[in-house]
Amino acid sequence: MTKNIGTADRVLRLVLGIILLAAPFVSGLAIFSSSAATIVAVIAGLVMLGTSSMRFCPMYRIFGIQTCKL
Repeated sequence: MTKNIGTADRVLRLVLGIILLAAPFVSGLAIFSSSAATIVAVIAGLVMLGTSSMRFCPMYRIFGIQTCKL
């Protein structure tokens, strides 16, 4: 896998992943009273953290997007 996520994109994904993982448990928002919203937020957060740590996004590969400098 070649890297296709740049530094700014990586940091944004890291922050968003942490927020999505923490929001259902600490925010107290009404949307997270349903378990479906909690599951979706946790899965999206894990995907964001995973793509950030690997510096590779399969969707970027499909669409030909590359945010890192070669």
